[in-house]
Amino acid sequence: MENRNTHTILAVDDSPENLDLIKNILEPHYTVKVAVHSELALHIATSQLPDLILLDIMLDDMDGYEICHQLKSSDKTRNIPVIFLTAKHSEEDEVHGFRIGGSDYITKPFSPSIVLARVRTQIQLKTKSDLLEKLASLDGLTEIPNRRAFDTALERQWNQSKRTGMPLSLLIVDIDNFKQFNDYFGHPMGDECLKRVARALQDITHRPEDLVARLGGEEFSILLPNTDSIGALLRAEQYRETIENLRIRHTQSNPNTFVTISVGVATLQAHAFDNVASLLKAADDALYQAKHQGRNRICANNLSSSS
Repeated sequence: MENRNTHTILAVDDSPENLDLIKNILEPHYTVKVAVHSELALHIATSQLPDLILLDIMLDDMDGYEICHQLKSSDKTRNIPVIFLTAKHSEEDEVHGFRIGGSDYITKPFSPSIVLARVRTQIQLKTKSDLLEKLASLDGLTEIPNRRAFDTALERQWNQSKRTGMPLSLLIVDIDNFKQFNDYFGHPMGDECLKRVARALQDITHRPEDLVARLGGEEFSILLPNTDSIGALLRAEQYRETIENLRIRHTQSNPNTFVTISVGVATLQAHAFDNVASLLKAADDALYQAKHQGRNRICANNLSSSS
């Protein structure tokens, strides 16, 4: 039996009797939220992101198909499976529901065993889908977000910055002289170094909206929404000091030489630029400057609408 606190189901029906029946069937196994009209249903779906939605087709205020269409049109809710609740039995209605994104149908009057079986099936599929999505977004070696996850987050935060006018900062981090480290100590030690650096970067990243990702090789990115150029520089110095203080020896011939990082910092107001490529280029250029100036340091580009 599933832990009732693990999964949440939203049931939408304008009949209180139907909602009571659904709750009696499902609440021993799941947490159940209910809504009797479309506005409340969309609010709960958007704010609480249930694992599954049971959606009556014939609501008083809005067609259930239209609610499903709205849910599937939003990045936030499009992956929530929807099971339609209906007294209709026509093939045409079912085809229409599947076409707009429905996952299954349950016909009225309800059979408790059928309701539970179909809900369980969709919850299991959603759980597997979420796990695959998570694994696809993680770097296999360091177990932090990968380039795919970074690109998705960058696009999302860029759009958010354009809407709010708040600054967006990006740090590109590169481990200094990592090829020499790999050549001297071997790839297993190189992999261990990458994992330690990734873990250290993530350990001092506390805001939930910030993202540390591995871009590839020995290069990492740190996305800092709502962070101005001064804040980004302060954070960059924290990261630089943290890696230096790991005291990972870089060569045996010089025990005072430790692994360090160079950091390129870029900050901009997204509304002043046409696309996000300007932020990436500015951070890459700043990283190049840091490397060129001797490594183990920070360089920054602060972009503004006048630049």
